[in-house]
Amino acid sequence: MNDFQATADRVEIEALRGEFTDAAMMRDRPRMASLFTADGALRMPDIPAEMVGREEIRAVGERLQSNWDFFVQTTHPGTITLDGDTATGRAYIQELGRALDGRQGVNYAVYHDRYQRTAEGWKFAERVYEIRYLDTSPLAGTAPRAAQSPGTSPADATATPADATATPADATATPVPAASFADPASAERLERVAAALRANGFAAEILDDAAAARARVKDLLPEGAGVLTGASETLRLSGIDEDINAGGQYDAIRPRVLGIDRATGADEIRKLVASPDFVVNSVAAVTETGSLVLASGSGSQLPANAGGAAHAVWIVGAQKVVPDLSTALRRVEEHALPLENVRAQAVYGMPSAVNRLLILNAEPRPGRGTVLLLREAIGY
Repeated sequence: MNDFQATADRVEIEALRGEFTDAAMMRDRPRMASLFTADGALRMPDIPAEMVGREEIRAVGERLQSNWDFFVQTTHPGTITLDGDTATGRAYIQELGRALDGRQGVNYAVYHDRYQRTAEGWKFAERVYEIRYLDTSPLAGTAPRAAQSPGTSPADATATPADATATPADATATPVPAASFADPASAERLERVAAALRANGFAAEILDDAAAARARVKDLLPEGAGVLTGASETLRLSGIDEDINAGGQYDAIRPRVLGIDRATGADEIRKLVASPDFVVNSVAAVTETGSLVLASGSGSQLPANAGGAAHAVWIVGAQKVVPDLSTALRRVEEHALPLENVRAQAVYGMPSAVNRLLILNAEPRPGRGTVLLLREAIGY
């Protein structure tokens, strides 16, 4: 290979890496998929996600990017080692972004690449994404919505936000757009929800953030109590799930259930999850009229929430506040389900579904149920 060809190959591979970042920034997944060979692979073990073939790279990529409120990626030049019609290299990445479920932060990463010369030019044979540094501190900035084209993102802020003064009986109220399902409720709306919950028999507290909820849950759970946690991103992201199931302070039900053979111990599992001392969970929506809505694929966690547990604690992010039950059901189908579907596909290799719904309109046993309303958005 002459020096001119080697230089040309390096320039083309560098342009390929730049095209990848541009396609990510422009949310153009078909173009991104076209940058790979027909059997090329994009592997992201830290997410986790793995896509093989152009169609899977496009389809899974579109599902993953539907989680983002905004996302910025910058590629810095790395190494390229040529070997005839193949090459290897590394590209250095800086990213920042915020997801619709409240996850956010800045990271630095490396793409470990294999390249292949094709009739269409150089393509990725494989990209393996490795995170080297991650900072999940809250981001101070936001995306300038006016510059965003309508329809390019589920968080398109050109949609009209829900009318904070609307009531279920207000027939002229504007329907809540899906985009606003990720927006935290105002202080006034949170106070209105808390008052309605208390009127319906729930204990309700308004806390600043997930850290405050984490501390409050420790106050509410007696040491040694039998505690079941729901399959909740809110609990996972806040650290509450780890506190309960790995902290050693409680008789944690979920680890016990995971250790039972499902083929032979189904009845034992059913009894364990139906009536613990405490259930700690989140909800898909809370209405301004004081109702809680939970959704489930299997329904296994719903009996404890409905009344089987002696006590219940629900941690609810501010973005889950909706005007009424009809809007709550829309939030489940249009917002929570698509996000959970992405997670289920990545973790379990199968889609999620809303097979069971639980609506708690009131708590007939005073003192049983406590709702911790957060001023920040977290979870779905």
